[in-house]
Amino acid sequence: MNYIPENFKNKMKELLGDELDSFLDCYNESHKAGVRVNTLKLTPQRFKEIAPFEIREVPWIHNGFYYDENSGASKHPYYYAGLYYIQEPSAMTPASLLPVKPGDRVLDLCAAPGGKTTELGARLKGEGVLVCNDISNSRAKALLKNVELFGIRNAVVISEAPAKLARSFDGFFDCILVDAPCSGEGMFRKSHAIIKNWEQYGTGYYAKLQKEILPSAVSMLRPGGYMIYSTCTFSIEEDEGTLKWLLEQYPDMHVVKAADIDDPRFVGFQKGRPELVEGPQEIEEALRLYPHKVGGEGHFVALLRKDGPEGDEGRFAGSGAASLKNKGVSKEALDFLSHIGFDIPEGAIEVREGRLYMMPKDLPSLSGLRVMRSGLLLGEMKKDRFEPSQALACALKADEYDNRIELASGDPAVIKYLKCESIEIPPDTPDGYVLVCCDGFPLGWGKAAGGRLKNKYLPGWRLM
Repeated sequence: MNYIPENFKNKMKELLGDELDSFLDCYNESHKAGVRVNTLKLTPQRFKEIAPFEIREVPWIHNGFYYDENSGASKHPYYYAGLYYIQEPSAMTPASLLPVKPGDRVLDLCAAPGGKTTELGARLKGEGVLVCNDISNSRAKALLKNVELFGIRNAVVISEAPAKLARSFDGFFDCILVDAPCSGEGMFRKSHAIIKNWEQYGTGYYAKLQKEILPSAVSMLRPGGYMIYSTCTFSIEEDEGTLKWLLEQYPDMHVVKAADIDDPRFVGFQKGRPELVEGPQEIEEALRLYPHKVGGEGHFVALLRKDGPEGDEGRFAGSGAASLKNKGVSKEALDFLSHIGFDIPEGAIEVREGRLYMMPKDLPSLSGLRVMRSGLLLGEMKKDRFEPSQALACALKADEYDNRIELASGDPAVIKYLKCESIEIPPDTPDGYVLVCCDGFPLGWGKAAGGRLKNKYLPGWRLM
């Protein structure tokens, strides 16, 4: 690395003391690249068996692997099947440490582009609800794509300021992840461009922003719920400093142990440093990740719990969605849905402007919020027909639809399909919508007629 600001080196000297040279030396090495397996679609063990490039395990992430970023992972059909997310290994840590379980109500407050959201959604296993939000509308569009690509059935994607979101979700969530905007010091090795941003804004700008965001997060967390506060910076002001401020402002919030750093899986993880901000001892339970200590970049992670009961007492009871018997559901739509092999709960279907959605249960009103997508888009009703969505194809397992074709990942037809080109199909393929699969994993739809297939892969997702 050619350039590291001197004032950054001085700050790191305060943090690391005699370890500074080792820290700076690691900046002459390449950053670590990783992929995280989508456990909604396959197990980590299965991925190890079929991985199309060389991988090795990330010790502290059960479904994380290192890989060579020149291996073409982002162009492989398995990427388009949503089997993995490309993510820096240390960035996998916050979502892995939030104690999410199926059925929980979970919020990713600063979610785009979706690396942490997709892991939270996978851990919910289709139960409960995942609200993922990003204030940037353009970034929220990328977030929506990743949610749909991963096949998450119970997500709501919103693009709002946290304070406005909090008006609709007061005390609603069991678990909240706040991967806060920060100065990005931990990513200097991965992206040199971040240094220019750091020199322009410094750390104070982001510390102020974090203190504007966190009150809304605390208000949306139910008593007894858990919250992760994380950054990708080493800045004392933004890490222990912001954490100290949060504890002072909200006495019912406490830092709890997120990981046992004596466990061999977490070798190299460091404790938080309360003495640097004259903060309470509990800040020690936070975690610092340094690139010369772990196989990843820089990160700070703190798990907090709000005082209250451990169970579900006081959880919000919403109104639910419209009935499956909603008069707006066409005969064609009902006929198509009869071929879907997963259960659509009674009352989960909602119709809006000719589109059908499968909604998570017990949502509060989303009125007044800028909602990018609520629930799983099943498809769109048009005159005399129903067109299933790309999101539905991604949310299906291959055996959950009865008319499908299988292609091998090495078959040139897979690439042609992903480029929205025509492909040959078996002449006896039944007419109608066909689920196109690669090695048993759905990619998208085609429509068969007379032994020919009209490509219905979503054009905006096409392989370029």
